[in-house]
Amino acid sequence: MNNNLEKYDILVNKTNKLSFSYKPNDLIKICEKYSKCEQYLRKKAKESFEKMAHDIEANNMKIIAVSTYRSYTYQDKLFKKYVQEKGFKYARLCSAKAGCSEHQTGLAVDIANNNLDYDNFDKTKEFLWVKENCWKYGFIMRYPKGKTDITGYKYEPWHYRYVGNIAKKIYDNNLTLEEYKIN
Repeated sequence: MNNNLEKYDILVNKTNKLSFSYKPNDLIKICEKYSKCEQYLRKKAKESFEKMAHDIEANNMKIIAVSTYRSYTYQDKLFKKYVQEKGFKYARLCSAKAGCSEHQTGLAVDIANNNLDYDNFDKTKEFLWVKENCWKYGFIMRYPKGKTDITGYKYEPWHYRYVGNIAKKIYDNNLTLEEYKIN
């Protein structure tokens, strides 16, 4: 189990798990202008995401938070759905088991542009902007291309993680959160 639950650099992955009962105590609803349905992030992550979404609008683009905080129970159902539809091996590459999802931290956000097709997010001008600028807002692309052997997950250009002040170092050095935590 993870002991640093409230830290922004908390590492949650297949080997660093959260308990069934963990829920951040500072979840706040993202402004509807920048989210699909009701989406929640921890206070600092929410403020930073909204600032990033506001700033990208100044460049005539738009981003939407399509998936943020997920409870242990919700993640369990989602993972089982992937297993049923795609098989266990594939599910382990694209979805976390309950307790192993960064979404449960309230610090992860899946981003799409106006068309809400996050599977093709990396083919958009919004992706290029977010990829180059997210660190300024404390976010990193969590599962970059070519790092599956380190993160355990396939490339997910839509999945961003709030890590706070360490985002620039991670970005500048092309690291994953796992690599940063090791150094």
